[in-house]
Amino acid sequence: MVKFALAALLATASLVGFSPAFAADWLTTYESKAPFADVLADLEDAIINRGYIVDYRGNVAEMLSRTAGDVGASKTLYKDAGFLQFCSATVSRSAMEADVANIGFCPYVLFAYEAETKPGTVTVGFRRLPDGDGRDGVNTLLDEMVREASGQ
Repeated sequence: MVKFALAALLATASLVGFSPAFAADWLTTYESKAPFADVLADLEDAIINRGYIVDYRGNVAEMLSRTAGDVGASKTLYKDAGFLQFCSATVSRSAMEADVANIGFCPYVLFAYEAETKPGTVTVGFRRLPDGDGRDGVNTLLDEMVREASGQ
């Protein structure tokens, strides 16, 4: 089920008519000209080098390709796309001590993709948590990681 979280979120957003401008409000992204595999490896290193463990790796491009026939899709969206899921005991605890409902934001997901329509450019990012109530530290951490992976 986690495999499909990002794809489902993006599909839902498109079905209900959210514009890219809306997505820009809650997604933080950066671009890189490095190869996709290198960016994804750098994203994983950004997690691991801080002492965290990647709990799950999802390959969204592979899943969409594999299921295209089942859903009647004919359009290729990504040359490659994936996400990494992890949690931080320290940062998560701080956020949850500020508001126990912040459990809903954990685990954290970082993503990277190379769109079929934009070959050679890898977008890397995360879903920004709402400001305040202990979540600012999470946003800072996630932003540092995706900046590092994108070379920003």
